[in-house]
Amino acid sequence: MTDLSERSLRRVDFVPVSVPRPAPVAEPRSMRSVLDESDRLRSRIVTGDENAVARQHALGKHTARERLDLLLDPGSFTEIDLYRRHQARGMKISENRPHTDGVIAGSGTIDGRRVFVYAQDFSVFGGSLGEAHASKIHKVMDLALSTGCPLIGLNDSGGARIQEGVMALNAYGGIFRRHVAASGIIPQISVVIGPCAGGAAYSPALTDFTFMVRGTAKMYLTGPDVVAAVNGEVVTHEELGGADVHGSQSGVATFVHDDEESCLADVRYLVSLLPANNLDSPPHDGPVGATTDERPRLAQLVPVEPNKPYDMRSVVAEVLDDGEFIEVHEHWAGNVICALGRVDGRPVGVVGNQPLVLAGVLDSAAAQKAARFVRFCDAFNIPLITLVDVPGFLPGTAQEQGGAIRHGAKLLYAYCEATVPRIQVIIRKAYGGAYIVMDSRSIGSDVSLAWPTNEIAVMGAEGAVNVLFRKELTAAADPAALRAELIAEYQEQLMHPHYAAERGLVDDVIDPAQTRAAIARGLEMMSTKRASAPPRKHGNVPL
Repeated sequence: MTDLSERSLRRVDFVPVSVPRPAPVAEPRSMRSVLDESDRLRSRIVTGDENAVARQHALGKHTARERLDLLLDPGSFTEIDLYRRHQARGMKISENRPHTDGVIAGSGTIDGRRVFVYAQDFSVFGGSLGEAHASKIHKVMDLALSTGCPLIGLNDSGGARIQEGVMALNAYGGIFRRHVAASGIIPQISVVIGPCAGGAAYSPALTDFTFMVRGTAKMYLTGPDVVAAVNGEVVTHEELGGADVHGSQSGVATFVHDDEESCLADVRYLVSLLPANNLDSPPHDGPVGATTDERPRLAQLVPVEPNKPYDMRSVVAEVLDDGEFIEVHEHWAGNVICALGRVDGRPVGVVGNQPLVLAGVLDSAAAQKAARFVRFCDAFNIPLITLVDVPGFLPGTAQEQGGAIRHGAKLLYAYCEATVPRIQVIIRKAYGGAYIVMDSRSIGSDVSLAWPTNEIAVMGAEGAVNVLFRKELTAAADPAALRAELIAEYQEQLMHPHYAAERGLVDDVIDPAQTRAAIARGLEMMSTKRASAPPRKHGNVPL
């Protein structure tokens, strides 16, 4: 048996058996690995697509995040909705769902003061606005209003996202409604640093200030292609809605800059002059001795002769601290100056006639410009200083038919409605209805000062004599001599420097050198002024 068994065993072929190895066991996830994965995603989102960023730089533009770095204090930005993505479907859009959805939103500080901000990102969907994109803007606007902080929007967008149809249009409506709700409660600033077309253009138009950058900013309701198709008019983007067009012709742009750096620096400076909201006082830097600061140069800057021009900006610089101010609508309606600066550390708004442009007359554009500025200052508790040297309203059929009465009434309405401290300084001419409109005592100026060169009258002496003594001059043997005599008499009786002061319409006739000190003392005197508006829903501004 033993031999047989051995032979049998020798005939059997043995097949080697492989022993299966145990499957690899996945390492257990740790908080570190989860955080690393999250950090990698965040880094990819913040860095953005390299090619898209390069294209933005090739256009001479910063990215949205680079702009926020220029605008806000270093390290102060807190972003919200970083991971937001659109939920749209179809029309090829569902294949591409980048995070942020083309807008960076959140809050940061400017010189330590809180602001809320959104910056449209042209490198994602061309910055186009869809439902998710707008939802982020809505959230920031709601937060700004509820916390009482300024809102700043950096606009660089191709407009409504076509693939989202009516939902994109509905989203714009939500933005516009919030602008109106926040108007007069928080300062709202728009910065246009790229395209801003179609309905998107209404957003800057609804805010308090609009900055534009030459060469890159474009703003219009209908683009050149549509204009050419409808009107047959061939026009470039720049000619239709560039920064200079809106800065000097339409009046839509409040400030125009050559580059993004200087633009955003001026946004920071503007914010430093504004309160956070309508319940706050403007930021006070502390007194600098203005109440005793005499400026004899003022008497040298302004000619005594009423018809000789001079630059009102030089007077403004002598009145304000360190000669520093930011001029609003510098290139539009230049016959009136509107500026923000400080007197003895207090932010103030200055309105002044500009004799270098149209002899300083008021016209429709100047009235609109000044009216909007006065209403802004009044809404945000910024005292008003009005420097008067005005020969009247610009005559002519173009003005009358263009609504000069209606536009002039806007400025009249704005001053009559204003409850902030108001100081009027009459430097030289103040004739007719223009005298009344430029914050006269009769419409509510708190303090009215005048230089010894002031001439307050219904009209100039020569014009008045021509009207009053037309028959006598026609019959006179020597009309020129009689006219000179009557002009001198009119000036002596009705236009002498103390005529209005004797009747209580001017509080003091001052040495020009004392102008800054007198204004500073007036502001100090009225620092606790309180005035309540009558109970009503709102007035009916002659829009």
